[in-house]
Amino acid sequence: MGDQIGLEASMGMKAKGEKMHCRMKLWIIRATTTVLLWTCVVQLAALGDLLGPRLLKGWPSCASPATQKIAHPPKRIYRNNGYLMVSCNGGLNQMRSAICDMVTIARYLNVTLIVPELDKSSFWADPSDFQDLFDVEHFISSLRDEVRILRELPPRLKSRVEIKPPFSMPPVSWSPMSYYLNQVLPLIKKHKVVHLNRTDARLANNGLPLDVQRLRCRVNFSALRFTAEIEELARRVIGLLREGGPFIVLHLRYEMDMLAFSGCTQGCTADEAAELTRMRYAYPWWKEKLVDSEQKRRDGLCPMTPEETTLVLRALGVDPSFQIYIAAGEIFGGDRRMAALATAYPKLVRKETLLGPSDLQFFRNHSSQMAALDYLVSLESDIFVPTYDGNMAKVVEGHRRYLGFKKTISLNRRLLVALIDRYDAGAMNWEEFSGAVKTAHVTRMGLPARRHVIPDRPKEEDYYYSNPHECLRTPFQEDFPLREEVFSSSSSSLSSSSSSSSSNFV
Repeated sequence: MGDQIGLEASMGMKAKGEKMHCRMKLWIIRATTTVLLWTCVVQLAALGDLLGPRLLKGWPSCASPATQKIAHPPKRIYRNNGYLMVSCNGGLNQMRSAICDMVTIARYLNVTLIVPELDKSSFWADPSDFQDLFDVEHFISSLRDEVRILRELPPRLKSRVEIKPPFSMPPVSWSPMSYYLNQVLPLIKKHKVVHLNRTDARLANNGLPLDVQRLRCRVNFSALRFTAEIEELARRVIGLLREGGPFIVLHLRYEMDMLAFSGCTQGCTADEAAELTRMRYAYPWWKEKLVDSEQKRRDGLCPMTPEETTLVLRALGVDPSFQIYIAAGEIFGGDRRMAALATAYPKLVRKETLLGPSDLQFFRNHSSQMAALDYLVSLESDIFVPTYDGNMAKVVEGHRRYLGFKKTISLNRRLLVALIDRYDAGAMNWEEFSGAVKTAHVTRMGLPARRHVIPDRPKEEDYYYSNPHECLRTPFQEDFPLREEVFSSSSSSLSSSSSSSSSNFV
């Protein structure tokens, strides 16, 4: 009987051991599965930030940021070669593209980037800092798998540069990444801290590795989010516009500074033209002083006037019942110059007419924050029409391409002013004029296309940020062939000579 009891005890212990072994094995499987699933979630979240722009996912929820759990990508571990400080110059969108370039450069030099300093000394004298425009925490954390970004230099280095300013230089414009690896990186290694004091258009449009181009997109479309205050106000404006039906954003670049800088005076009085000339001479960094306004207009180098823009919109068949949101500052000439546009399109609105003074109080004297509001509204519009190919026009066009090739009408100003002059002179009737305008813009609607490359003339080729085709999801093949049916349908929608019907146009 003792042997039998011992045998039963032995079998019980064996069974218990096997049971514990099974439990341990099951626990290991569960733990491993949990780790793998969590890793997948983190990676998918990081990928989602890159491939899914915020505007396509909807606006931020009303939950407190503190209660929202945000999965950030794992930090990239690399040997730090030094610190890069940058000072951006220009307006909002010029600085935006520069920030994207500087992040990309810092990544490929294996250096630490200090949060960029924004321009406070330009014509607009905007005192906004980076955190006044962009969500700085998201900017830093969402890119940590690519580059280390700090709000400021570490204390030891900060004390050093306060005593002796860091080595500072303007990098060469339109440079390839090899320039930064061969010329700038050795300076960073030598001085530990280097300050780039002008950052606009410092990285080439073309000839860069695919991963470089895609990182520029990731910064632009994912990492650079405007502050919650700016996004909330934009959401209100867009909601008010949507209540009124379809709306077009007209980026009417006809402010005083634009006209003074360009020297374009079409439609201005003699006194207004003299005022613009005085302003141009008052700013030494506007180097072109003697300007032939008529010749510049014929060359397509002037912004469209409000009167010219009205004719073009009518010729394209834009419905008079559409809302036209003016994304611009104060129009030079005021109501006198806006009269034709207001008559043709009675639903003419601006942020100042949609919102009360208290809503915009926070943004007063902060031109970049006002431009950020217009930027977000422009992205959401049914159609975006810039009257001049400045930085906002280009960057918004590229962002709208990224959002699914939303319709952006890129005006052929050189052809348009010639057509307008012929129409005004009676050499064309309305049907001929309207048909010519529509035909000229069939292929200028923001459809998929490759950038136009001009070797050794980067200023004249297509700007990277207006068409970052390396990052765009397109229904076409990799080489973007222009399918016949796409253009035949577009041509059909634009060929109608009626100036009052726009159902096909939209």
